[in-house]
Amino acid sequence: MKKEEIKELGTQDLKDRLEQMEQEYAQLKINHSISPLDNPAKITADRKMIARVKTELRQRELNNK
Repeated sequence: MKKEEIKELGTQDLKDRLEQMEQEYAQLKINHSISPLDNPAKITADRKMIARVKTELRQRELNNK
């Protein structure tokens, strides 16, 4: 998902996606601690994507005030 795609989604869709992404991220970290992943860079990429979504949600919150 790119920045443009994030901006096109509705606020509720972003909140739903964020919840799903955070669950997947937590599961990925647990799996990685048990046995190494083939691509550990995916952990970093997922964390950055979660930050992008949170940033967009915060910007929308500030713009609506």
